[in-house]
Amino acid sequence: MTVVEADGNYVEPFAIRNLYIYSGETYSVLVKADQDSSRNYWATINVVARQPATPTGLAIFNYYPNHPQKQPPTVPTTGPLWNDTTSRLAQSLAFKARQGFINTPPVTSDRVIVLLNTQNKIDGHFKWSLNNLSLILPQTPYLIALRENLTDAFVQEPPPDGYDFANYDIHSVAKNVNAASSNRIYRLRFNSTVDVILQNANSMTVNNSETHPWHLHGHDFWVLGYGTGKYNLSCDWRKYNVVNPIMKNTAPLHPYGWTALRFRADNPGVWAFHCHVESHFYMGMGVVFEEGIEQVGELPSSIRGCGESEGHHRP
Repeated sequence: MTVVEADGNYVEPFAIRNLYIYSGETYSVLVKADQDSSRNYWATINVVARQPATPTGLAIFNYYPNHPQKQPPTVPTTGPLWNDTTSRLAQSLAFKARQGFINTPPVTSDRVIVLLNTQNKIDGHFKWSLNNLSLILPQTPYLIALRENLTDAFVQEPPPDGYDFANYDIHSVAKNVNAASSNRIYRLRFNSTVDVILQNANSMTVNNSETHPWHLHGHDFWVLGYGTGKYNLSCDWRKYNVVNPIMKNTAPLHPYGWTALRFRADNPGVWAFHCHVESHFYMGMGVVFEEGIEQVGELPSSIRGCGESEGHHRP
């Protein structure tokens, strides 16, 4: 397969035998039908990043006029190992923007937010947190609360831009006794350039760090780089690709590693940034960005729903 597009953006074509696709991602690939046309061929799908509990998915690559259900003469491949993190990271690093379609990112950012992605137990329930805050959505939608200045609809204190870099061990099961549920949001200066560094860590299972595909609503972002281990604020920015990085709306955070993203806060509104594994988002793995709310026009009454509106509480 030759990969040519990712999340609606052209990439420099490169050939692969296996394409890793994480939840929420989209790709376009080209396949040249230049093999022996007297037979059909297998295409297989396998689970990665988590030990499979299902068999290999099978499809047939059909050469006409062979019958589309004619079994290929070979045994289907089982694909790469589910826990082969090295090859998955290598593929992530291989993507470059297509020559002639490069949207060069700003050289520097106005703000850097480092999000430590951890698993926690809060009030007896397993949760996911960013910088020890597990997202819960308020009864009143953020857009309504902000547009109508309903300051009591959610906690106004901003969440932290970082964590205890010096003392947190990403390879150990941490108690995270200070983890809490939160509906606080990041308020961004409109048209500013924001870097988000996603830092993965051990879950509440020994020697386990999961893969998380992170998705941003309302924007595409530049994928500046990936790395292993703990992100170093003083030097790892030197590894960024600011020449021809791809633009996407979803990017993986690999086990015990980091992912660096950059975007322009140029779309007025309130936007979720979250893990695209639905259960993880439900368990708190997400943050909310606000930008340019003063440029949002009058909101129709049909979107208000429940919650506070114009000083009244709706049941």
